[in-house]
Amino acid sequence: MDSISRTMARFALGLSYERAPQAAAHEAKRFLLDSVGCALAVLDHDDMQQAHRYICELGGNPQATVIGHGTKTNIADAALMNALLIRAMDYNDIYWKQDPSHPSDIIPAALAPAEWKGRSGKDLIVGILIAYELEMRLCLAAEPGVREVGWHHASLTQFASPFVAGRMLGLTEDQLVAACGISGSSHFTLGGVVAGHLTNMKNTADPMATEAGVRAALLASTGYSGPVELFEGKEGVFHVVKNVRWSPEAMTAGLGEQFLITECGYKAFPTEALTHQPITALLEAMAENRVAPEAVAEIIVKTTTRGADILSDPSKYDPQTKETADHSLPYCIAVAAARGNVLPSDFEEAALFDPTVRGFLSKIKVVADPGIDALFPKIKRAIVTVTTCDGRSFTRQEDYAKGSPERPLSDEDVVDKFRSNAAHALSSKAMDRVVDATFGLERFAATGDYVQCLVRE
Repeated sequence: MDSISRTMARFALGLSYERAPQAAAHEAKRFLLDSVGCALAVLDHDDMQQAHRYICELGGNPQATVIGHGTKTNIADAALMNALLIRAMDYNDIYWKQDPSHPSDIIPAALAPAEWKGRSGKDLIVGILIAYELEMRLCLAAEPGVREVGWHHASLTQFASPFVAGRMLGLTEDQLVAACGISGSSHFTLGGVVAGHLTNMKNTADPMATEAGVRAALLASTGYSGPVELFEGKEGVFHVVKNVRWSPEAMTAGLGEQFLITECGYKAFPTEALTHQPITALLEAMAENRVAPEAVAEIIVKTTTRGADILSDPSKYDPQTKETADHSLPYCIAVAAARGNVLPSDFEEAALFDPTVRGFLSKIKVVADPGIDALFPKIKRAIVTVTTCDGRSFTRQEDYAKGSPERPLSDEDVVDKFRSNAAHALSSKAMDRVVDATFGLERFAATGDYVQCLVRE
């Protein structure tokens, strides 16, 4: 019987643009556009400037391009930097069944090698599909998810990213299996990067797992070997990561036949995934009942135990950094109540200490609800009750946030989000070119020509 990693390798090598459903290929282009917009929005953020200086100081062969900057560096460093840019705002995609993940973090593992090797736009689409299909199945493989027992989802990304990079690099089946073994032996990530007071590592863990996959693929391309039964072998993943029930079938069932990418969601707000339902419920409750911000006396949010714990611990009621703020349920609710929306600008340093928003924090109470826990993770329900100063109360329940497959974004919505993000870096005409190029990606003979559209003017 083939090992799981070999089955994944055969899928990665066997997939072609022509064999992929058009709906899946179109979704790959939508997620690419969404990701590029997220990357362009943060070019001048302090943390991304620091990361870019790090990449420049390392130097390296000019193999691939950094989005926005136009810097050329080796493919592993380009993949890392581009993944950091995509991830920096916590505004890119979200998939969460058993485990949460952001499959678009892996797009750079396709983009950089495809540019270096002169792969076509169709090849790049295939690489993106491989990233989503493998990552999303890995998210279904453990019950409860590995995040529930203390591991970060980057621990899953390290398994998917080498197949993406390896396909673009032209690896053989044996080399792909080795690449998975190399990467998967090197990059388990603790969940602590997203607990308590958060640091830049919150947005860095998954990009590093993407980088690890590129490096593993490069190493395997030389003939370097790695474990061939990474998952099911002696002291492999199934044996070592305990306290979960592993389903090998979930990792490989339907590969190449059923495409899960259309089940992945977009983020309508630049915040942690479990904040989206509460934000949506609050905005709808206040809008429908015409509650003005100054009329709010109290907001009670019923959510999962995790939401009440990790997203609402004492540090989240006094966020000092962007990373803590966008993972703070009280702060996100305070912004929504005070401003009627939650935007990237709400996490800039000056905005974090806006007295109007800070004044709402003491009015917010987050409560763990056992009934909601019983539904999780299939349904991520939130129940928000707004009480006004004159004693009226309005309650709104929300199971599906805007951008989820149940409440999908249209092509127009995706383009609007891209333009809102990319306007920081590109002119209107340049944004038009990126939109046209991305939706027409299959027409590009070389990925490098597409990438040039993504460089800031």
